[in-house]
Amino acid sequence: MDYYFSKFDQIIEKYGLEKIKTIGDAYMCAGGLPFPTADHPEKMVMAAFEIAAFVEETKKQKPEGITCFDIRIGINTGPIVAGVVGLKKFAYDIWGDTVNVASRMESMSDAGKINVSEYTYELIKDSYDCEYRGEIEVKNKGTMKMYFVNGPKVISLNQSEIERSKGLAPSLN
Repeated sequence: MDYYFSKFDQIIEKYGLEKIKTIGDAYMCAGGLPFPTADHPEKMVMAAFEIAAFVEETKKQKPEGITCFDIRIGINTGPIVAGVVGLKKFAYDIWGDTVNVASRMESMSDAGKINVSEYTYELIKDSYDCEYRGEIEVKNKGTMKMYFVNGPKVISLNQSEIERSKGLAPSLN
């Protein structure tokens, strides 16, 4: 797991996110900690795509001595409680409903997919192409709307917009 988690650490750091902990083969990180930022949902999604791509590339390359596996990714956005817990072996941790829902997003995802809650969808929908999955039964929550994030939205420009952007056509504004 060190092979994967070391790369995940690099990706998380690249996007200014915070690694919280690993639990077995699970990797938990958070955005907007210790200080909230307006773009942390987008950074989480960008990091998620990079992590998924790394896992897929590893499966294709099949490095010697490295176990390959599928990955599920879940993202939720909302308020959390964060702090140091324990009397021995202090650990920085996060908890609350937002964390629980993020865990459910992961467990309800499909291999190789990024599954987000409605809360996260509302924050990223202008930048990312998302596929509505419907209302899905979630342990201890009832039904929740979920979305797969398929990738960044592609903005297509018509020929006159392209020419204007290159200064080849006069603007009608």
